Amino acid sequence: MFKKILIANRGEIACRVIKTARKMGIKTVAVYSDADRNALHVKMADEAVHIGPPPANQSYIVIDKIMDAIRQTGAEAVHPGYGFLSERRDFAAALEAEGVVFIGPPSPAIEAMGDKITSKKIAAEAGVSTVPGYMGLIADADEAVKISRDIGYPVMIKASAGGGGKGMRIAWNDAEAAEGFQSSKNEAAASFGDDRIFIEKFVTQPRHIEIQVLADKHGNCVYLHERECSIQRRNQKVIEEAPSPFLDEATRKAMGEQACALARAVGYTSAGTVEFIVDGNRNFYFLEMNTRLQVEHPVTELITGVDLVEQMIRVAAGEPLPFKQPDLKINGWAMESRLYAEDPYRNFLPSIGRLTRYRPPVEGRTLGGGIVRNDTGVYEGGEISMYYDPMIAKLCTWGPTRADAIEEMRLALDTFEVEGIGHNLPFCSAVMDHPRFVSGNITTAFIAEEYKEGFQGVTLSPTVLRRVVAAVAAMHRVAEIRRTRISGTMDNHTRRVGDDWVVTLQGEDHPVRVAADHEGSTVHFPDGTSLRVSSDWTPGDTLARLTVGGDPLVLKVGKVPMGFRIRVRGADLKVHVRSPRAAELARLMPEKLPPDTSKFLLCPMPGLVVKISVEEGQEVQEGQALATVEAMKMENILKAERKGMVKKINAAPGASLKVDDIIMEFE
Repeated sequence: MFKKILIANRGEIACRVIKTARKMGIKTVAVYSDADRNALHVKMADEAVHIGPPPANQSYIVIDKIMDAIRQTGAEAVHPGYGFLSERRDFAAALEAEGVVFIGPPSPAIEAMGDKITSKKIAAEAGVSTVPGYMGLIADADEAVKISRDIGYPVMIKASAGGGGKGMRIAWNDAEAAEGFQSSKNEAAASFGDDRIFIEKFVTQPRHIEIQVLADKHGNCVYLHERECSIQRRNQKVIEEAPSPFLDEATRKAMGEQACALARAVGYTSAGTVEFIVDGNRNFYFLEMNTRLQVEHPVTELITGVDLVEQMIRVAAGEPLPFKQPDLKINGWAMESRLYAEDPYRNFLPSIGRLTRYRPPVEGRTLGGGIVRNDTGVYEGGEISMYYDPMIAKLCTWGPTRADAIEEMRLALDTFEVEGIGHNLPFCSAVMDHPRFVSGNITTAFIAEEYKEGFQGVTLSPTVLRRVVAAVAAMHRVAEIRRTRISGTMDNHTRRVGDDWVVTLQGEDHPVRVAADHEGSTVHFPDGTSLRVSSDWTPGDTLARLTVGGDPLVLKVGKVPMGFRIRVRGADLKVHVRSPRAAELARLMPEKLPPDTSKFLLCPMPGLVVKISVEEGQEVQEGQALATVEAMKMENILKAERKGMVKKINAAPGASLKVDDIIMEFE
């Protein structure tokens, strides 16, 4: 076994690999850029080597710098994580030439599966079900139209070297096929330096289901069942689960056996993932093979009990797999929510800055019998950098059934405290409560179909709302009792805490009566029903763990005048608790309107101004580009919402702006 390995990556995956290496008694080496000097993976590793400036193309993906770090530290093997150099054949070859073990597949397998056209041909030859399509070179738009007709609309036009949704178009007719072919070709050339295009049948009602495979150097290959990854936004996964709620045992077995057949066909060793598109009739078609560890691997680990990173290391060291296919059973259900530094209320724009509060839920067994796991690469006080992927953490839960895993995830998301940046915790919570998701009736179009206008927050159901009302009423009484016990008051000015209150939230008043005792409070509603509330919450705590009506409820709590800011199940609420007379007077108060910002172009995210596209005094038209702001390697073009005249420009290229900083003003 290796004595020392280097992790050619950063963030949560580097931390994840270090944990397993430590468990195996293997020393670890981290590499870091200037931006990651104080990163968590650097603190966790036994050694760390500086490899350059923040941009990845000057540090993490420069093969020579990684090779220098290996020579400095004497690392015997390298784990590439995912992204960066993980699927670069030349990196695996460079390690081999140096006599250093690559903890991953052989370089020819990486090369064969890295090209979409080649991989589909190999898959077809290996007996893997593939989408009907044309894999040869396509000369021009006319030929693209002819091929599309032969396949049958709709078709998907794809760049062979593509990824992340680039160089990809759906065509429903001849005109769209001709236009899509040229657009995909141009985009592929610009993004990948490779303009080869292929066309395949577009699968309607598609589900994205992938098979985890593991192969050793002794001819053994197994599949560790499937993961459902259909909850995606812009072709990026957000929620994953294992197993899939859609597959039956026969389909699962067929997909697993075909995935192993493909792995054997390319001489694959190590962990890998074969991705399939599955239609509404459970017909499945090969999509691609990822020759690395997947981001979502923890859900597979939770249902199989197999540490995939450990097995990757053992396979790389020449050990055989310690299990056979019949040993790999599915135990329970697992969910994963990807926590991103993206603001869901601003169309998921990147959010950077310091984590002023970062308190994930406690990992391990829960009171409900489930499991919580949080893979992360950040810490409270650390910064989310503009240079890298916006992922903060991967929150995973396990339960005996899918419903149990979802409920564990709801509570874990409610418990997760993140402040200082925008993040998608509310959106993940909204998905967990969405009836369509709960039913398992999902496709890759789920987010586009269910959130057509973007994420506008959550309106709580009447059942959850009533539980929140009862909880807040009981909490308010605790706070009022505390206020009556302030020392130094005059003896004849004793303050009595009333029993009747009006809780106002989501625009509605809820009269309640709170009957308290030593064990908690019973909150009575006007319709004659009541809810029992118990908790050890004290004023000032930012997290309230309560039992309401016999079931757990977790609230994130902030203070506002005459009430609380409550965040739960994706909703962000200002909750006021008043006496009946104060509530009556409050209804007479005029509503405070938000400031008018219609004459300003505001920066929608923290970022760098790349370009100002207009001048002072210039008339602009609706839809005209005004400025370009860059954050997390993404350029965002800000456009005019209507016709107007530029009065003043407040920012110049190179300026670093915060959210809502004024870029320009209009007359």
